[in-house]
Amino acid sequence: MRGWQALFYKEVLRFWKVSFQTIAAPVLTAVLYLMIFGHVMANRVQVYDQVGYTAFILPGLVMMSLLQNSFANSSSSMVQSKIMGNLVFILLTPLSHWSWFFAYVLSAMVRGIAVGLGVLLVTAWFVPLSFVYPVWIFVFALLGAAMLGTLGLIAGLWAEKFDQMAAFQNFVIVPMTFLSGVFYSIHTLPPLWQLASHFNPFFYMIDGFRYGFFGVSDVSPWLSLSLVGGALVLVSALALTLLKTGYKIRG
Repeated sequence: MRGWQALFYKEVLRFWKVSFQTIAAPVLTAVLYLMIFGHVMANRVQVYDQVGYTAFILPGLVMMSLLQNSFANSSSSMVQSKIMGNLVFILLTPLSHWSWFFAYVLSAMVRGIAVGLGVLLVTAWFVPLSFVYPVWIFVFALLGAAMLGTLGLIAGLWAEKFDQMAAFQNFVIVPMTFLSGVFYSIHTLPPLWQLASHFNPFFYMIDGFRYGFFGVSDVSPWLSLSLVGGALVLVSALALTLLKTGYKIRG
């Protein structure tokens, strides 16, 4: 196997061996969200015409789970390797910064998409879903997983202990995902908060992903695609630069 493929295989095995925690637990959390919010708000909120509230939040929950777990995979792996000291064994190999990038990001995408599929399969029986534009679903799932996998890699390179990693996730990733329109349409917000939502890249990932299911969205899917794609290029360039310079991993 080529170097990056071996590292990718190692990273996939790392989360798959504890799949009950890394795959099943997030799926259960999403099901609880759906049951609680769907039951309480189903007859009180109507976001899109002919789309019930439970159906509306289901794609958002799928994408939220996908994003959070993609981030968690690459970030936790990097921080854990730094703290336990086994990162030195990877540093001794002749792997390029491109190999590191592909291995960590692709493995994060695998976990994120696996969790997203699990959430979709388990919750689909709650409400019938339509798949109006499946290509958009596929594209935004890939872009979202890659984006958060790359952000997780950056955060893992920056953090030196689990407390810093937890702070990054709790004060940046979690608020941005919950304030991205998972449980609501931004058109229901006051004008100031609608404007603020347009500066949240997570909103465009979820809105574009939801468009693939219903064919309706809060903004144009092409705008979402261009913004998410541009953001992915920027964070990828940053991650590759940090890896190339050995930021906080080489003495």
